[in-house]
Formats: sequence, C-alpha cells, structure tokens
Amino acid sequence: MSTNEKNKLRSATWFGNNDKMGFVHRSWTKNQGHPDHMYDGRPVIGICNTWSELTPCNAHFRILAEHIKRGVYEAGGFPFEFPVMSLGEILMRPTTMLYRNLASMDVEESIRANPLDGVVLMTGCDKTTPSTVMGACSVDLPTIVLPGGAMLNGKYRGRDIGSGTSVWEFSEDLRAGKMSMNDFLEAESCMSRSDGHCMTMGTASTMACMVEALGLTLPGGAAIPAADSRRRRSAHLTGMRIVEMVKEDLRPTAILTRQAFENAIKVNAAIGGSTNFVVHLLAIAGRVGIDLDLEDFDKLGSDIPLLVNLMPSGKFLMEDFYYAGGLPAVISKLRDELHMNAITVTGKSIGENTEDAPLYNKEVIADQEASFMDKAGIAVLRGNLCENGAIIKPSAASPELMQHRGKAVVFEDYDDYHDRIDAPDLDVDKNSVLVLKNVGPKGYPGMPEVGNMGLPKKILEEGVRDMVRISDGRMSGTAYGTVVLHVAPESAVGGVLALVEDGDFIELDVPNRTLHLDVPDEELERRRANWTPPEHAMSRGYVHMYLNHVMQADKGADFDFLMGKSGSEVPRPNH
Repeated sequence: MSTNEKNKLRSATWFGNNDKMGFVHRSWTKNQGHPDHMYDGRPVIGICNTWSELTPCNAHFRILAEHIKRGVYEAGGFPFEFPVMSLGEILMRPTTMLYRNLASMDVEESIRANPLDGVVLMTGCDKTTPSTVMGACSVDLPTIVLPGGAMLNGKYRGRDIGSGTSVWEFSEDLRAGKMSMNDFLEAESCMSRSDGHCMTMGTASTMACMVEALGLTLPGGAAIPAADSRRRRSAHLTGMRIVEMVKEDLRPTAILTRQAFENAIKVNAAIGGSTNFVVHLLAIAGRVGIDLDLEDFDKLGSDIPLLVNLMPSGKFLMEDFYYAGGLPAVISKLRDELHMNAITVTGKSIGENTEDAPLYNKEVIADQEASFMDKAGIAVLRGNLCENGAIIKPSAASPELMQHRGKAVVFEDYDDYHDRIDAPDLDVDKNSVLVLKNVGPKGYPGMPEVGNMGLPKKILEEGVRDMVRISDGRMSGTAYGTVVLHVAPESAVGGVLALVEDGDFIELDVPNRTLHLDVPDEELERRRANWTPPEHAMSRGYVHMYLNHVMQADKGADFDFLMGKSGSEVPRPNH
C-alpha cells in the first residue's frame, strides 16, 4: 500500500499521528501485545462477532474469528475482534425480532465509533444476519459477511430430521397421540448434533442465502456446514478478502444496488426461502436508500420455480444442499432471470462468480424445466383485511386451501390462544379460519414467530394437519402450512384485523391475491367505534422507544429514525 493510500485510511486519524492522541491510541492497544509495525498504516479490520453461549447457533464463532484473523494478517491487515449484541432465536423472550433494531444500532455505533477501515460480519442465527447488515450499511465501510453455517443433518431412527420442521411435526403427533413422550424426547437428542444453525431452509439458512445472493459473501459461503473444515477455510479467505476490499474502497452501497435486491428476491423464491426474508430485506433496503416495496416480492418472485428440495418445502437439508452444489448452482440455473452483472464482494460480478458452477444432485437442486413447483415465490395479498398487504408462502402451504372460505375462530392475543386452543368446547371445525390478533410489531411487542399456530387438538385427532391461519405476526422459516402473515396494518394500531369476530366469514384467494373479511363496512365502523388499543405490560426503556418508532411490517419493521445512513464520519475527538 502506497503512502497516499495509507494516509487515506480512516484508522490513520486514530493511529497515524505522533501527538498526544496518537500516543494514547497506540499505547493502550499495545497492552494486547501488538508490535510497533502493526501501526505502520495497514488497514484496520473489525471482526463483528455475534458469539454467545446463549445463541447456540453461533457458539462456535470464537474459533471462526481466529481463522478470520489469520486471513487478515496474511493479507497485511490489522484485525480487532469486537462483540455486539447477539440474538439467539431459541432462548430469547419475548422474541428476537423485538431486539433486531437494537442490535443493528449496536453494530452501527460500534463500527462508526472505532478506528476501523473495513468490517467482517459474523452471522448465523436468524436475526444476527439482518441486524448486522443493517448496522453496517448505515455506516457504509467496506463490509463482508461470514455466515456461520448450518448444523449437520439430524438423524433419528434411520432417517434425516430437520430442526424446526420436524419439531412442528413431532409436537403435533405428540398432541394427537401418534407419538409417545419417550420417542419425542429421543428425537430431541438426535436433532441438534453439531455446531451451527437450523439445517432446514429456515430463516437462518435463508438469511445466509440472502447475503450471498446480494453479493455480500464469498461464492458458496451460504451452504458450507458449520462442522465442515471448509467453513474455517472460508473464514480465512474472508479475512484476506476484506483487506483487499479496503484497498479497493468497495463499499456496501456499491454492491447493494436495485439489481442486487431483485436478484435476492428471485433467488429466495427458487430456494423456498423463509417468509421472514421479506421483512428483513425491506429493512436493509431502507438503510441503503433502495426503493423496494411489498409488491416487488410478488412481481419479481411469484413466477420463479422452486429449484431446491429442502424442508419445509421439500425433503432434504442444508448439508445435502451444499454437497449438491449450493447456491452457486441455483444462481447458475437462474442465469436468464438474474442480473448477472451485479457486482459482489469479490470485485467480480455474480455471473463471473458462478460461471460453470457444478450441480451434483438433481434430486436436491433441479433444472428449471424439472422444478419441484412451477411458481414458488412469496405471494402478496390485498383486501379489506390487509389494506397494506399480507404474505403467504405457497410452497409450504396446502394446495387445496389456497382458495378457501370459512368462519373465523378468533384469539384476541397469544395468551388467549394458549388458554383456549385445546378446549373441548372450542367452536371449530376443519374448515374454520384461525385468527390471531395482537402479535404484530407493536402488539406483542416485537412481531413473534407465532403465526403458524398449532391446530386445535380436536382437529388433530381427526387426522387434519393444516388449516388456514391468519395473523399480524411472523412464522419460523422452518414452519409450514397455509399461514397468512404480516397483516398490515396490524391489529394493535386499529387495522381491520382488530375488528374480526368469531363467526365472520373470511375468504382467502391466493391465485387472485385477495384476503377479504365478509363484513359490511357499516358494521366494521360500528365495531371500530367500540375498539380500544391494547395496553402493554412493558412500556419503559428500549421497549418504550420501540413502540414509539417501529414501522409496520410492510415497511420492514425498522425504526423510522434509522432509515437511510449516517456514514462513517466522527467529527469530534474523544479527548
């Protein structure tokens, strides 16, 4: 690196001056054993680590961070690992989505406030990917993502089982009396048998594929299993590449173009990705100023065929996906649908990255003409029940329920659902429509993954395994069923969902993209006059800020004051 390039480094304003503050910055960091030559003007790389023992998906990240550092050192950089808030989907209550925006603020301010020239984001569990990407985009320094990888396939009694997807299956079989408690507990110990996140095409795997489709990871980085040594090699190469990105001044805003977002939407349809993809991609687009709205997901993705045969839309798992060729093979199959000239973190286009990408198993990844489903993208619904939109994932739904009319069985909130869902006197049959209110961004608060409500026990005992379900919440990417989600406006702010009563007829028509509550406008106005907004048990601190500033699901559920970016400038010194 030339003297001029060194002087342009952002970190030089901390480490490059031979004055009092240069002394302070160098001296105190030398207590970690860094020799003098590390301060000679080489790029300083931040390693944003979302490791936590409370986030089981990311518990191996300290090992991966060491491999990133090796790559940074080899390429002539100076690595600093730093922690940020970790979001563990499995343990956090009431929902990690409540804290996604807080974590993004942690990432943004940690990057901006420190002497960093480039950043590696270590991501794994669901919200650690969008939160770190959102925060980094708001600063816009050279950034690359290292996904942590999925677990190895679960193994139970001679068959593969998938995290999340098989949980829903087993729990309903247990409630229906088809599975014993001993078998249920045995399966529990057979499912999560290595480092890594969910090995289904759940939200974590979808987010890993999202960042690769956006061009933010090294090619093939999404699907390498966490336990595979190639994941550590990818970490090393990621560390090397971020140093070069700093030298090239290759920033997120150069990569995250409108074309990149369109590519990600189409790829998500082809892999049968999580519905959570929608709310997270909208939030990321808002941070970089890309005009993206709900209709883009339907317009761009709904006609894309399903090319990946993974749970919950198929039968295989992420380990199989990697061995079959991973995301490069899918992108190659979509070559005629995508913007193959979109730039990526490699400095090359996504087309160059995936040229001649091999496909090894057509049972897992199909050719377009032999797809597993003709049209697999997320469908966006409109109607008086969802004036600002709602979504459904056809590839995980029952075809016979895609056009359905039934009487509403209403649960006012999640506590009401838990109290009554298995009541013998619940007035419900297989044609009913289950409606869950007050689980949206403001209503819960935090928009939890409860939209895939378990069916009433009396219905399960009849052998029924799917019903139409509607809510303003989300569902796990590992889940399945005919589930309408992200209804906007949500019930807690007075959306029409708040006015639904038991016995109202609801009509779902996915082919025609409509969701209609069959109640006259005059009656809805009468009900609205008697409606009062819910009170929140949590109302101070961060939750208070969240309730006052979170936007609706159709806007990505980000905070209104975080739209756009602030950049990397820090105008004032610290002493």
